[in-house]
Order: sequence, then C-alpha cells, then structure tokens
Amino acid sequence: MTGRSSATAVRTSAATRPRMWKRDLIAECFASLMARPGRAALTVLGTVVGVAALVATMGLSKTAGNRIVGRFNELAATDILVTPKARRPGVAVKVLPFDAEERLLRLNGVVAAGTLGDVILKGDLVRAVPVNDPQGQTQFQLPVKAASPHLYRAVRAKLATGRLPDAGHSQRGDRVAVLGPNAADRLGITRVDTQPAIYIGERLYVVIGILKTVERQPSLMGSVIIPEGTAQQDFALVAPSLVQVETKIGGANVIAAQLPMALNPAQPNVLKVIAPPEPRRAKAGVESDLNSLFLLLGTVSLLVGAIGIANVTLVSVLERVGEIGLRRALGAARRHIAAQFLMETTTLGLLGGMLGAALGTLVVVIVAYNQTWTPVLESWVPIGAPLLGAVVGLVAGLYPAIRAASLEPVEALRSTL
Repeated sequence: MTGRSSATAVRTSAATRPRMWKRDLIAECFASLMARPGRAALTVLGTVVGVAALVATMGLSKTAGNRIVGRFNELAATDILVTPKARRPGVAVKVLPFDAEERLLRLNGVVAAGTLGDVILKGDLVRAVPVNDPQGQTQFQLPVKAASPHLYRAVRAKLATGRLPDAGHSQRGDRVAVLGPNAADRLGITRVDTQPAIYIGERLYVVIGILKTVERQPSLMGSVIIPEGTAQQDFALVAPSLVQVETKIGGANVIAAQLPMALNPAQPNVLKVIAPPEPRRAKAGVESDLNSLFLLLGTVSLLVGAIGIANVTLVSVLERVGEIGLRRALGAARRHIAAQFLMETTTLGLLGGMLGAALGTLVVVIVAYNQTWTPVLESWVPIGAPLLGAVVGLVAGLYPAIRAASLEPVEALRSTL
C-alpha cells in the first residue's frame, strides 16, 4: 500500500505541476513586445546596426580582397625586375646590354621590356629658364633618368599631356625630355603645346611630354627622363641600371629563369632577378588579413548591439516586477518567467538579424556599384546572420531572465505597493 500511495502521489504531483503551452508563451512574448513598440524598435535597432555592420564588413572584405587579388594578378604577378648583383651608388656596372629590350621581346610570354639608367650629372642642376640665379631658386637638383622607348609601356606610364619619345629620338640622340608630375610642378611646367624647354647643366632639352602616373618604378614621378641614346651621347652613360619586364599572367616564373641567360649569356650569375611571389600564397595572405580586420570591427559592432538588448531587457525586468510577482502568485514557475524573457530577447535578436542582414547586403551592393567592383558575399552570410542575431539575443537575455526568475512572489508584490 505504501508503494502504491507514493506512485499515486508522484503522478498527482506531475499532473498538478503548472504548465505553459508554447502558443501561450509566444502570445505573451508578442503582447509584451507590442505593449512597448517604441522601446522594442530601438532595441532592435541596436542589433540591426551590429548585424548589418558584420555582414557589410564581411562582404566588403571579400569584395575588396577579390579586387586586390585581381589587381595583384594584373600588376604584381606580371612584374619582373633585373639588376646587377654588384652595384654601388653612382658607379655604373656594365653587365646589362643596351639592346636588352630587343632580346627580351623575343621570349615567349614577354609583353613589354625596357631599360632604365641613372644619369650621373656631376653637379649639373636642372632649370626651366636660362637664368643664372645666384640664390639657386630657379635651379633644382632633380634626378635624370635614361629610358629606352619600350620602358614606358613596361612601367605602365600614363601621359597627362604631350607624347612619349620613340626609337628615332634615341637613335638620333635628340635632346628631348619627359617630366614626371612632381618634377614638372617644381619646374613650373604644366603644358607642352608652347614647346617648353629645360636646361640640364648647359644643355637645352625640349619637353615633349608630362607623365600623369606610373604603376611601376615610382622614382620616375619626380625625375627628368631623356632617351637612352641621348644619355649615351651627352653624359657618357655606360650601361642601364635595371631592366623592367612585364609578362603574361602565369609566365613570370618561367621567364625569370630565362632572363639571365638572355641578357648576359657569358656571366648570367652576375644578374639579380626579382620575380613575383607565388600568386595563391599571396592571395591567401591578402584575404586572411582583410577578413581578420573587418571581422574584428563587425564583432565589436555586434557586441554593442548585444549590450543594448541586455540593458533594455534588464530595465524591462525592473519595470515589470509587479507583473512577475502576480504571475508567480498565480502559479507560474521560475522557468516560465525565464522562458518568456528569453523568448522576447531572442525574438528581438532574430528580427534585428533579419533586418541587419538585408541592410548589410544592400551596403555591399551599393559600395561595389559606386566603385565599379563585383560584389562578393558568402552564400551562408544572409542566412546565418538572422540566426546569429537570435543567438546574440538569447545570450544577452540570460542575465535579465535569471534576474526575473529569481524574484520571490511576495517580495515582487510588496515592491509594487
């Protein structure tokens, strides 16, 4: 009899235990949120901003990484530089031939090649007008470079005005010059239609072009560039200082191995060849760095949203002490109170995640459109962002839910009196 009585008591206790149906929990959750729509909207706004920032930064990092890697493949992966190994400043080493570009253009996969030499001026200054100024205000100590005709293509030079020297200028030793934009600014030359001239020492050179930019050899931006044949004639240029090569994508490593033999078959070991790194490794490094940076920024934004949810929910608990005490007095268990607040914060997080995912995706598309990029976004991000928002809301609501569930009915009702 004793065993039967205890089993009956257990079943009776289980049957009389207070229960809360899921539909009742959902209904109470939405009723509570709609009772304060302004506060709910502001709370959701924090999560929207956090999730949108996370989605946007991840999308922009992927898009920017794709753009940078594409730029790497287009520029750095096709760039080869050849210089003498034994090189001292101001001393020419005759190991690179003047006909280097002709030799290299015969190699399969070479798009452009050119030589660049450092002209030794021996104290000569550069001036734009033939005026002897004792204070030297119109004379400048500018670097002068000697370039072969195809160097401009190899460095991807773009003209601001005028034209570039051709092979005829070099063969005849014409005294013509091209100015880098920084050198042109210092000399006060902005146009070439009036046939401006400069003096290098006592030699007069006609400026036929002004560069706008170069993608390789940035030293050209502040230099005076004259034809290679002219530098041999006027300044006794002994040999080029370097050879700039542009290759087709994928052929840089093969061509780099052939260059020493093509340029100096008698002593190929005296040349230093600088070839681009392996593209896949560089791509992985760029994407990893960008993802780490932007993911950190997005996480900080999301943390701010989570703190906002926790703060607003905790304030809501303090405001609803009387309601919590009444529910507990009518039979609601601690788990029911905790479940209701967790449901509210999770709903806010889910809603904020959905809106944030849409907003973040829109930001990625707008930025990519304005920059003429191709927007790139992982397929799981728009789906995972709402779930992430829900998890953030759930975690943010843990402490307020525990705080609400720990209130005793008598103390809660007494505090409202």
